[in-house]
Amino acid sequence: MYKVTKPTLLLDKKKAIKNIKRMAEKAKASGVNYRPHFKTHFSKEIGEWYRDLGVKSITVSSIDMAVFFAGHGWDDITIAFPVNILQMDVLKHLAKAVKLGLVVESQSVIKAINTEIESAVDVYIKVDTGYHRVGIWHENVEEIKQLGEAIAEPHQFKGLLAHFGHTYSETKREEIKSIYDYGVASLNALRDQLGQKLKISIGDTPSCSLMDKFENVDEIRPGNLIFYDVMQANIGSCIKEDIAVCLAAPVVAVYLERSEVVVHGGAVHLSKDRLNDDQGDYYGKVVLLEEKGWSQPLEDYRIKGLSQEHGKITIPKDQIRKFKIGDVLGILPVHSCLTANLMKEYMTLRGEKVGTMHL
Repeated sequence: MYKVTKPTLLLDKKKAIKNIKRMAEKAKASGVNYRPHFKTHFSKEIGEWYRDLGVKSITVSSIDMAVFFAGHGWDDITIAFPVNILQMDVLKHLAKAVKLGLVVESQSVIKAINTEIESAVDVYIKVDTGYHRVGIWHENVEEIKQLGEAIAEPHQFKGLLAHFGHTYSETKREEIKSIYDYGVASLNALRDQLGQKLKISIGDTPSCSLMDKFENVDEIRPGNLIFYDVMQANIGSCIKEDIAVCLAAPVVAVYLERSEVVVHGGAVHLSKDRLNDDQGDYYGKVVLLEEKGWSQPLEDYRIKGLSQEHGKITIPKDQIRKFKIGDVLGILPVHSCLTANLMKEYMTLRGEKVGTMHL
């Protein structure tokens, strides 16, 4: 049994492995490569859970993360983030050690790769199909063609890479499916116009979770699905029972007159990501901690405010007297990726510590 004395990110290993396995099996049934994004957990121990299920290639979000996982035996890594040319010296060495995929969207970055990296890398052009974060709009065929032509040996123009991040603003399955269908159709049309044998790589947890099978793509890169979170449950990517992490937060103050408790669990633990309903903003879902995990969310308990270390929770008046200073409440995070990044360490339900690249 775990013991909590301070804000602690609890990890239900069984749920996490079940989440990994579900997606791995769906990818296999669809005949696509499963290249999970490790930015959600960034842990060498958790990485091994994927490896045990047959995963051989991974996605990361930074050069430092790529170096970390290369140092722990991963030798097929795509950095799904525009190349930071200020770290080109690191990329030179990394390209010698692993099969490296890099994402580009500009001629200047391709020039830097051509002139500064001697070992062959796979180059993916980042394509925008509607998210409008980074990438070249999919209809700008000539611009993308020119980028592809600029990639020089020994490097290879490997494929078209996209992230359908605008699925995160939807809550209806048909809308998410529509975004997925549009994105995949756009990428295939672009590939046909380029007239090259290119891989199509996509990645976002909502569409990858909700699609029954993957057609006309070669690779999927979802990451958040290992833990899921309240946002994903609201979108419909998962059910609340799939959420595999929970912040354990000690109660440090009780206010009977206003039916509130304050916990040691604030923005430095959860981030300030929030959701909104008819009662206003909230910063997670409160649960009761149990020996084998945690309860279903208590919908009438509300995390109504976070400051740096404090979390303010409203409790129903007929239940506030149940709580005292020294109790521990659980909070299912709105965004598990940010919570994991802030906490930097997990504790399994058996009380085992699991570290990340930050420790």
